[in-house]
Amino acid sequence: MRTIRTVVDTATKMKQVVDTAGKCDLLKGKILANVFFEPSTRTRCSFEAAMKRLGGEVINVSASGSSSKKGETLQDTMRCLACYTDSIVLRHPMKGSSALASKYLDVPLLNAGDGAGEHPTQALLDLFTIYSELKRYPEGAHVALLGDLKYGRTVHSLVQILAQFSGVRLSYVAPDALQMPEYIEKAVSDVKTSKFYDKFVPATQAKYSSLDDVIDTVDVLYVTRIQKERFEKPEEYKKYQGSYIISQETLDKMKKNAVIMHPLPRVGEILEEVDSDPRAAYFRQMRNGMFTRMALLALVNGCFSK
Repeated sequence: MRTIRTVVDTATKMKQVVDTAGKCDLLKGKILANVFFEPSTRTRCSFEAAMKRLGGEVINVSASGSSSKKGETLQDTMRCLACYTDSIVLRHPMKGSSALASKYLDVPLLNAGDGAGEHPTQALLDLFTIYSELKRYPEGAHVALLGDLKYGRTVHSLVQILAQFSGVRLSYVAPDALQMPEYIEKAVSDVKTSKFYDKFVPATQAKYSSLDDVIDTVDVLYVTRIQKERFEKPEEYKKYQGSYIISQETLDKMKKNAVIMHPLPRVGEILEEVDSDPRAAYFRQMRNGMFTRMALLALVNGCFSK
């Protein structure tokens, strides 16, 4: 919990740096390897922008431009890049890829998404967004997660962070076939105590198929797209595409101070008519990604106490 709060506190400082000066020289002379073996716009660009805002340099590596095309193993690619850089960001389609690569490295590695597994830096920026929007940590908050919860790695990481805060209510809204994996539910339910609370109330979890069952009480609505790239058969994806659509009608049912989030990209699950509503936080969420990743890069490079 101390580390989570440290990231949020440091991200707040990074936001102040950007808002007042645009950049700083905290990581001047440092080089980051941005290694993306899956397509990405937000995560890749926010890490690159974060490093440059901190005064550092970036080497970008893609699957098509790496020696993996020649059959080189992931661990060898990572070890070679570690010879030139001070830290590495990795996104890879294989679940567990970052854990594997980290065993071979003596420089910090940040997981930018491993297949349908985890997306921890997204979860941290999501927490920072919740903190910024609610003006507090999410103790006692009702958070509904909507859409593809089976393959949506962002929610896998987020609920495990939220479970560290006392009294959080988690509502999983999805078709039965795309519900939250049992191992994630177990990880949440295993969090029963915390040394940071005198009276810690474990998170509650419940599954729903209809958003109407919870929409009027949610503090945070976290929307995800159906992960087309994770389905083996196109017809399976089409079966669930458009299962949930957030519109003005949805807004009319929500609390006036609720927050709507989305990791993006969206593919029709939030209509553009929602964008102008002050509760729509997903583009602020994206900017928060840069501040959070600035914080993480500064922390792993030893600039602040973790």
